[in-house]
Amino acid sequence: MAAEARRTSVTGFVAINTIQCRPDYCERFECLFCTRAHAIDSAPGFCHMYVLRPSAEGEPYLVVSHWESEDAFRAWVGSPAFHAGHSRAFADLQAAKERGEEPPMSSQFRTYSILTR
Repeated sequence: MAAEARRTSVTGFVAINTIQCRPDYCERFECLFCTRAHAIDSAPGFCHMYVLRPSAEGEPYLVVSHWESEDAFRAWVGSPAFHAGHSRAFADLQAAKERGEEPPMSSQFRTYSILTR
């Protein structure tokens, strides 16, 4: 019964953004995160975030964010603060497109409900 009570008392939502960078863009990508505006930190329902650097070259970065709920995460992604906070990366993608180049990075979100910890 205690294990069941622990399992049902854990709540939350995790979003994992897998970001693949061209080798020549990795330093810029890290700079973007190291100089970020921290707007997410005050987003309603935000708990914490980790930005994980791969240990092997060519592997993707992971941005793991923990939220109180999926609704809180979705509200953040749709917010003006989200778009403002990502404007430099979006500008990099647009510039590459205008030059006819492949994007310097690509990303894919996966989301999870927390089952237990």
